[in-house]
Amino acid sequence: MSHGDFDGGWDSLARLVDGRWVERRPRRPEVAAQLRRETRLMPWLAPRLPLPVPVPEVVSDEPLVVRHALVPGEPLTRPGHGRAHGRELGLFLRALHDCPADEASRLGVPTRPPGDAVPRFEADVVPLLPARRRETAHELLAAARRLTGGTLVHGDLGPDHVLTADGVLTGVIDFGDVHLGDPALDLAWALHDTAPAFAAAVADAYGVTEDQRARALTWHRLGPWHHVTFGLDHDDPVITREGLLGVLARLPATPGRR
Repeated sequence: MSHGDFDGGWDSLARLVDGRWVERRPRRPEVAAQLRRETRLMPWLAPRLPLPVPVPEVVSDEPLVVRHALVPGEPLTRPGHGRAHGRELGLFLRALHDCPADEASRLGVPTRPPGDAVPRFEADVVPLLPARRRETAHELLAAARRLTGGTLVHGDLGPDHVLTADGVLTGVIDFGDVHLGDPALDLAWALHDTAPAFAAAVADAYGVTEDQRARALTWHRLGPWHHVTFGLDHDDPVITREGLLGVLARLPATPGRR
């Protein structure tokens, strides 16, 4: 039998069992409801998507353990991914965002107002920034307050959660942050932190509008703010500092510049 622990993210402890099953258990009590929600949502969602996704089921209630078949592949973190990968991801996101939000809501998917984190960012993150960058930071948070949406979204789409093997995408994982929100959130990394050919193929396959592209840039700039608050919540100065460096790197250099 082959067993091994591996990174399950911020919310779950995960291990590989027999080389083919992923077992996950919550790191914190409040994550249990999230894992149970995935066991209701993913069997409904998986057949609607063009790429494999985890479909977990409960195997133990006390303590809570869920299990799903391993989605094969390696994270799409190596350089050089291009148009073929981008097209596959664009079609996947189009299918995900076209899923009926009302049915997802009945399965327990929460609605998350796009600007719900802004008050926390203003109170706890802006004061940690250099004074000369705060005006630009406030402009970004004002743009975040204007975001809207009620679409089913992955909620944490990045290279670690998109898998590839033998030149094709093999799946998308980690639906712990799935919610009803702004679809531009799922386009943030794909359009604004990838190779130009990849980003162009995503946009073409998905049918990205200029408004979605602009909203995705706002989301991309907000990404590291969540790392800062996570570091603060868990008294982890390393994560906090890395998050702050990311916030500063993604802010425009001067107020009003996109």
